[in-house]
Amino acid sequence: MLGLFITLEGSEGAGKSTNLGYIHDYLVNAGHDVMQTREPGGTPLSEHIRNLLLGHEYDGMADDSELLLMFAARAEHLAKRIIPALTAGKTVLCDRFTDATYAYQGYGRGIPLERIARLEDWVQGPLRPDLTLFLDLPVELGMKRAGERSAPDRFEKQQMEFFDKVRHGYLDRARQFPQRYRVIDASVNLEQVQSQISTVLADFLESRK
Repeated sequence: MLGLFITLEGSEGAGKSTNLGYIHDYLVNAGHDVMQTREPGGTPLSEHIRNLLLGHEYDGMADDSELLLMFAARAEHLAKRIIPALTAGKTVLCDRFTDATYAYQGYGRGIPLERIARLEDWVQGPLRPDLTLFLDLPVELGMKRAGERSAPDRFEKQQMEFFDKVRHGYLDRARQFPQRYRVIDASVNLEQVQSQISTVLADFLESRK
């Protein structure tokens, strides 16, 4: 029996790391065997690719190279961790997945969405998340929070216009796939954010019974 596949997406500074732990604990307390992972990353090879993508050694990387590296990391991640965990009946909780590729490389970089869709079908086959939570907040607020957190990675150094496009991409995807997307208002305080998340998770898990 296949397990559940839940992904968490968010703009810069939306609080993904903090809320990922909250979601993990909620699922465990609900009786789920959870495998938590992230993209790009999740396996030794995929983590190496992550370092190439987020580090500053290749700041001038071609957009198509970036896209293909994302899917190379994803192919390894799926083969070595995600699919085996789902096949074993586990609940997979992933920090970012292919929606991020559409948002960052598609809407942000301007790579045709049809090209991304072809790679998605090739690498993933029919596999898609069962539930995607998108932590949404205004770009200016997100960048302010991210700037207070740590030194910016290669993506965080992009201009405000880039992140406006990324946010638009996520919201566009949420409108396209309302059956699995849930938009969380991440501009409010943490307690309010987690209250929204718990409501979404409770409704989702009840619908799967």
